[in-house]
Amino acid sequence: MPKTPAGTLYRGREGQWSWVAHRITGVVIFFFLLVHVLDTSLVRVSPEAYDAVIAAYKNPIMGLGELGLVGAIVFHAFNGLRVIAVDFWKKGPRYHRQMLWGVVGLWALTMLAFSIRHLSVVFGGH
Repeated sequence: MPKTPAGTLYRGREGQWSWVAHRITGVVIFFFLLVHVLDTSLVRVSPEAYDAVIAAYKNPIMGLGELGLVGAIVFHAFNGLRVIAVDFWKKGPRYHRQMLWGVVGLWALTMLAFSIRHLSVVFGGH
């Protein structure tokens, strides 16, 4: 009897966690887009209400939320390219683990550069 479940490539390792993270980031992005469409549509209903909502977004807590949103988008994008490679490249399943670490590395570099600039604007005001 095999000790690991048959029929799965990931078996609770890196691939499974990237699958979970991809789904979570997709849901986060979906809900952001929903809220974004709703708050942007306020401009047609009441420009004053729109201005009030936008003013409420200009605080450090929302700035940190934006940082998290960008992190979700960047991971989702890079991991999506990895998923495409795994699905359509003949050797993709063999190298899925290495590609995931490449995604994590690219994500970390991108987020480091973005974080420095974004947080200086959020907390420095420039």
